[in-house]
Amino acid sequence: MAKRITILGSTGSIGQSTLDIVRNSLKGMFEVVALTANKNAKLLAEQAIEFNAQYVALSDSSNADILKEMLKGLDVKIGTGPESLIEAASYKTDFCMAAIIGAAGLEPTLAAVNQGINIGLANKECIVTAGDLFTQRVKEKRSKLLPVDSEHNAIFQVLDIERPSGVRRLILTASGGPFRSTPINEMRMVTKESALRHPVWSMGAKISIDSATLMNKGLELIEASYLFNRPSKEIDIIIHPQSIVHSMVEYIDGSILAQLGSPDMRIPIAYSMAWPDRMNAHVDRLDLTAMDNLNFFKPDLNKFPALNLARFALETGGTAPCVINAANEVAVDAFLQDKIEFLDITRLIDGVLGKYSSRADFKTEMSTIEEVISKDNEVRKVATENIKKLI
Repeated sequence: MAKRITILGSTGSIGQSTLDIVRNSLKGMFEVVALTANKNAKLLAEQAIEFNAQYVALSDSSNADILKEMLKGLDVKIGTGPESLIEAASYKTDFCMAAIIGAAGLEPTLAAVNQGINIGLANKECIVTAGDLFTQRVKEKRSKLLPVDSEHNAIFQVLDIERPSGVRRLILTASGGPFRSTPINEMRMVTKESALRHPVWSMGAKISIDSATLMNKGLELIEASYLFNRPSKEIDIIIHPQSIVHSMVEYIDGSILAQLGSPDMRIPIAYSMAWPDRMNAHVDRLDLTAMDNLNFFKPDLNKFPALNLARFALETGGTAPCVINAANEVAVDAFLQDKIEFLDITRLIDGVLGKYSSRADFKTEMSTIEEVISKDNEVRKVATENIKKLI
């Protein structure tokens, strides 16, 4: 029988790659049930037509007329507004690709989790913002989280989950982004265009900027801790410019197991879609003999303070990860709108964290989604006010 799937965020880079895998898979392997997008009504309609989706949801209803006109006369249900994403995620399926960017993906992803199905988790913010609450819901509903970020997917593949005592540390690799070799005194001159040009991966604007500041790796640090139940001190981050070794696990006997592959997101996506089996991802095979070298070195924490901020949030716990994520989303959006400079991104985040006078201010655990959303909104207001001081 075909595996029924929903794609939350089908018009983004992960969503489009997921549909590319469906397009190239064996006939009858997958059935696309529901698709969602934020604003791109035209592409969403084209996807619905090509894959014969039963339901489509457009979060931003300003383009709803375009969607309705393109799907006129077809047997597809149309939903608009943020609540339609939850409806899409609630359709009975076997697998959900959770690829909505940012904290906006939390509620729809939880709606999919409530079905007790396999979740391809490409939205790290779900875990960063909700932490224990999110992972506890997954456990209660007997859902299965299948990490799609290439780093976490790599660890998932080589980690001996049944024998955690044999693990010494997790090693997350990072390409270093477009400014890996840029002298720190030149960072203040970084432009939006240069920050969006990632040297290895093709990604959306938000994650590209996160990769330029290395905040993306900081958020992945927090995600890895929750996914694999490891404290901060047992997770390292190293720079690996070639993006061939996607992450590693070191064991207490000195062995280090690594997952290697071409830098193509279709590999971890296909792994999560086919799990526990494997399938042809239709990507270029990795030619080891064609590689001149593989380099690894420590990140420059002075040049990329986002890594320290993220580790502080992880080690502090409570609401701190939610705070840093919300502040980062506001800061990145402001940079993309040319309201602040590149170095202001981490300065703004640091300033928001400073609004909470001590670690004790972060210690309140959030037990409901409403509390998470309330804290997220609160922090966004603080961050927005801080932006006014920078302009």
